[in-house]
Amino acid sequence: MTNDQTIVALATPNGTGAIGIIRLSGPDAITMANNVFKGKDLTKQPSHTIHFGSIADGDIILDEVLVSLFVGPRSYTRENVVEISCHGSAYIIESIIKLLIKKGARSAKAGEFTLRAFLNGQLDLSQAEAVADLIASNSKASQQVALNQLRGGFSNQLQALRDQLVQFASLIELELDFAEEDVEFANRDQLKKLINEINRVIGNLIRSFELGNAIKQGVNTVIAGRPNAGKSTLLNALLNEERAIVSHIPGTTRDTIEEVLNINGINFRLIDTAGIREATDAIEQIGVQRTMEKISQSALLIYVYDASVITNDELNQDIASLQKPGITMLAVANKMDLVVREIRDQRLEVREKTNYAPDLGPGTPDFIEISAKEKVNIDTLKEAIYKSAIKDQLTGDETLVTNIRHLEALQKTEEALIRVLNGMDNVTSDFLAMDIKQALYYLGEITGAVTTDDLLENIFSKFCIGK
Repeated sequence: MTNDQTIVALATPNGTGAIGIIRLSGPDAITMANNVFKGKDLTKQPSHTIHFGSIADGDIILDEVLVSLFVGPRSYTRENVVEISCHGSAYIIESIIKLLIKKGARSAKAGEFTLRAFLNGQLDLSQAEAVADLIASNSKASQQVALNQLRGGFSNQLQALRDQLVQFASLIELELDFAEEDVEFANRDQLKKLINEINRVIGNLIRSFELGNAIKQGVNTVIAGRPNAGKSTLLNALLNEERAIVSHIPGTTRDTIEEVLNINGINFRLIDTAGIREATDAIEQIGVQRTMEKISQSALLIYVYDASVITNDELNQDIASLQKPGITMLAVANKMDLVVREIRDQRLEVREKTNYAPDLGPGTPDFIEISAKEKVNIDTLKEAIYKSAIKDQLTGDETLVTNIRHLEALQKTEEALIRVLNGMDNVTSDFLAMDIKQALYYLGEITGAVTTDDLLENIFSKFCIGK
């Protein structure tokens, strides 16, 4: 990979808008911009200044613009960078980019500006990936997690672990040089203590992926239950709008309806499904099948039942059949406005019995009483939905793993360090050194201390052009 060419791309989204920003980066960025700029001599201006003038192709003025100068290494890529703010006409933008290419620039590839920032030491690889996550963030929580990673929170934590391992790896390598003398430079007790501490931190990072992925991608949340339990009414109440058709006729919802609900910065992808029962026709049967498929793909299941009519056996049967490993369930007793005192007392007995039912196992759901129609306890339900996702893990400044590549590297690091622990007392120093090197390799893959061209191409090809 080479940085000797100057690259150009549109840094703002395609399409007509008020302004467009064209970005140049490379050794000749300032000279190229100066060749087409009518105004001050850009080559004589200090970094981090903005200049008004025109972009001209010979005697033809293309547009009046503002030109921002960033002289390397004080720029995003650590190269000379110029950003031309022009009017957002697609014709003007295309004309300016074509002119700069004619002057010697090359069209930038996807993610090439950030790739150069990484190659020039401005960002490590996990920080570079955080740039893409920040651009794609669609909630406060995902924005905060990406920003923390971009600022180096994740990188600093990994680097501290890696530095300590490198120190011990060096001592073990030294032992290999003096193998005939049978000396021990690396204290095995200290090494065990260090590896246990590193694995504790790595274990916490691995466990954080469930929450980190939920924040980044949103939480698949299925609303399911028997026909006429009030699922669509509940969806409307949660969204505070009439999104789903509501009818007293069972089986109104034949297909899934999907909407996004943001609770305290986390997006929950709500999926209203067809009622679960013996289908009366082929179309309803397809709807029920899709409901079961959506449940199996969900992270959170909101099981809604009509508290005014359901029997003890039906409630137990539904919960037992819908509970799946890895899926959190909230049981929502709906239509509490219709429940008379006697039925309420009876239902509470059902709840007590259900909580201790031996066939339900440890994942017995929390029960929440609501009236979707009257919008009673909807805020309580929202709080329960939020807590089911964060599980008291989100405090604002912790490091969360959101990237599957990072997760896999951490898991491999943990496996290598476990091999070191298991072999501490019965393998030679060369095998210990090999496993520690493997752990260092996998940690280095995350931050980019260890890279391959294929890895970089795979990561940066997913970026947008201009970033």
